[in-house]
Amino acid sequence: MQTAIIVFPGSNCERDVAVAFAKIAGRTPTRVWHGDSTLPKADLIVLPGGFSYGDYLRTGAMAAHSPIMRDVVQAAKKGVRVLGICNGFQMLTESGLLPGVLLRNHQLKFICRTVAVRVEDNQSCFTTAYQQGQTLHLPIAHGDGNYFADSATLAQLEADGQVALRYQENPNGSLNNIAGLYNKTRTILGLMPHPERAIEPLLGGADGAGMFESLARLA
Repeated sequence: MQTAIIVFPGSNCERDVAVAFAKIAGRTPTRVWHGDSTLPKADLIVLPGGFSYGDYLRTGAMAAHSPIMRDVVQAAKKGVRVLGICNGFQMLTESGLLPGVLLRNHQLKFICRTVAVRVEDNQSCFTTAYQQGQTLHLPIAHGDGNYFADSATLAQLEADGQVALRYQENPNGSLNNIAGLYNKTRTILGLMPHPERAIEPLLGGADGAGMFESLARLA
């Protein structure tokens, strides 16, 4: 499996993601600078967490218009898998690859702690290593993780089974407790929790490892 991690000015989780893939999938991803105009051949594209462009304007909004994102969007439309973590989830909504938007947390404070999320759907390349309904304990670290969409969009997301992960106790005000979301074909996943920060007990938990184990099966 060839993985490309897109690096933006202000992103800070690309190394964690690379380490997770190297440790679990046995292959080190390629890091691609946001200013590049051509995406290398990849089976999976990762938009990592962090604070791209300092979170100015809106979180993920400026990154969504970086030169490399034109190729990312085109690749995604052709079926290449895309994983957006935290700031990467925000980029996915800002670029139109996922519906809705991530707003400021309801208490208007940055949240950094471990939360419990339930696996709502394990029928995707991102979640096959998990059980349906399994509870995962994963860290979050965000100020804009409050998922919002209009009522018609929410109803369609639920009807189509696009909710991947759901908070057990809502930390940020996300509608329907949404912590992670698929596109309709389940080739794109955006999530606010950081699985790459929970890949071994030494880090405080290993519940995130299953996501990388799932993706390793693409090889």
